[in-house]
Amino acid sequence: MIDAVTIAGFVFLRLRRKVMTMGESHPVVYKRCGCTGRSGCPRLAEDGHGSWYFAVQVQGLSGQRERMRRRGYASAAEAEQAGLQVIAAEHGGGIGAACTVAQWLRYWLATDQGIRPRTRQGYADHVRLHLLPALGRIRLAELSFRDVRRMFMVLAGRRNRYGRPLAAASLERIRATLRAALNEAVREGLIDANPARGLRLPAAPRPRAQVWTDRRVAVWRATGERPTVAVWTVPQLVDFLDSIRGDALFPLWWLAALRGLRRGELAGLRWVDLSLQTAELDVVRQLVQVGGRLVFFPPKSQASRRTVALDPQTVRLLRRHEREQRTEGRFCDGRAQVFTRMDGSPVAPDYLTYRFHKLVRESGLPPVRLHDLRHGA
Repeated sequence: MIDAVTIAGFVFLRLRRKVMTMGESHPVVYKRCGCTGRSGCPRLAEDGHGSWYFAVQVQGLSGQRERMRRRGYASAAEAEQAGLQVIAAEHGGGIGAACTVAQWLRYWLATDQGIRPRTRQGYADHVRLHLLPALGRIRLAELSFRDVRRMFMVLAGRRNRYGRPLAAASLERIRATLRAALNEAVREGLIDANPARGLRLPAAPRPRAQVWTDRRVAVWRATGERPTVAVWTVPQLVDFLDSIRGDALFPLWWLAALRGLRRGELAGLRWVDLSLQTAELDVVRQLVQVGGRLVFFPPKSQASRRTVALDPQTVRLLRRHEREQRTEGRFCDGRAQVFTRMDGSPVAPDYLTYRFHKLVRESGLPPVRLHDLRHGA
């Protein structure tokens, strides 16, 4: 029988041999974890264990060839693509004071491992849709405050796919992407100052959660008008939970509504993270959808790592859910997911949003978002 160590070693050697035949025109891709610091960990064959790396030869700021290695990628394909982006920037003239904004942005996205995966995905969208078309051809050292201000004046006059102007919050997120990329260029010594720093944009109002009072419900039914962030009253929440008792994910909606877990935290929850004897739940990871793939990552922030107390009714509900999983053959061991599809595979966070909206529509209650349950908890 071939064990996991043999499989992991075979995969590593095959990737290493493949890239060694390609020379400097292709990145070296491999996987490591913190267990051993090497490629021989028996768990490397498991999805979600360890991190994928790429290594390439690039011209450093000193003009000498240097080996660049970056980690933190969820798959071999993602690491390889990041390495190829670095090589593409290198072939386009190298990363230096004379490179273009487009070259720098691609290089920054491929190499900055301080960016969380979902944040990186948002940054990549901003770069592709807005920053490259407007600023990409300008040399990085020549980018000015006037160039940045002109771009945002144009963006402020654009319409989104619904025919509405880009929201102030959207403009602020685009500016945050550009500012983060240029701050890194300052740290690398490529530019002296960040031309996006002094830009003033319209203030983005932070929506305040509003309760679905009887009057707001009446206005919504008559006109369709609804608050941006809304929460149900206790009787409305009770009506919703009563209406979905037969749903396969009922315990998940219960936890979201009464304990305020985020959808990624719910999707990433394992039985080993639950202690039904002491009535506690540990939030230690989340399931994130990145580039069409489901990947496990640490919680959103250090404060998001927390222990949540469970009431007796929630404990009874989770015990019954565990028995049902065992009966259906979806419970393997403590590392199994608490909430899964019928085949035992993880539930995608985007599916939870879709399913929740469908259940709300069918209930006839005034609309709230899945994340709004966290505000009401």
